[in-house]
Amino acid sequence: MSGGEKKCLHIIRSTPSHSCPLGPQSCSTAAAVLCSRVGQVMLGLMVMSYSIPLHFTEFTEVVSLGVPWWSGLTFITAGLVAIILDKHCTMKILRVCLMVSVVSTVLSVVAVIIYSVDMDKNPEAPCVKNLHGSCNEKHYATKVSRGVKSSLLLFTLAQTAISAVLCFLLYRQRRVFGPYTSLTQAAPSTPTSITPPDLN
Repeated sequence: MSGGEKKCLHIIRSTPSHSCPLGPQSCSTAAAVLCSRVGQVMLGLMVMSYSIPLHFTEFTEVVSLGVPWWSGLTFITAGLVAIILDKHCTMKILRVCLMVSVVSTVLSVVAVIIYSVDMDKNPEAPCVKNLHGSCNEKHYATKVSRGVKSSLLLFTLAQTAISAVLCFLLYRQRRVFGPYTSLTQAAPSTPTSITPPDLN
């Protein structure tokens, strides 16, 4: 078992029952979501940092549309919302987390399409030897650009898979605990005192 898996298992086992009004199963789901969303925050930071070299190579659609930046910010936002869900495990926060996960999934798919189209429209330039026997600068620029975009594409595909799975888990959790929440809200918050009848 890896260090990350041990940490996630520790979070699930150590989650106090009083912090989860939706029941212990919802806390387990929230803890699992937290572990996945920490990975999403890391993916978002990696996408934004890996995209920096693209601004110094060739200016293509990926750079002009700012795809790495808005997709990375979306990943980070989704991760932060899930961390809030772990701290405040309520149905309202769960709905917000589900909505953000859906948005993250859609934007990830859009980013994957843009990356694929951009790489298809901008192939690697052929190597033209100069007097020193090395290739021209355009060849190296396009080679670096395609390598960076390939990495960003893989990160975005991973994000798409994570967001889609968590959308399913959160939607199922919402349906399971919807009736439970309705009953909890209908019940009185304080015990009702019963006055004994006056026999005199």
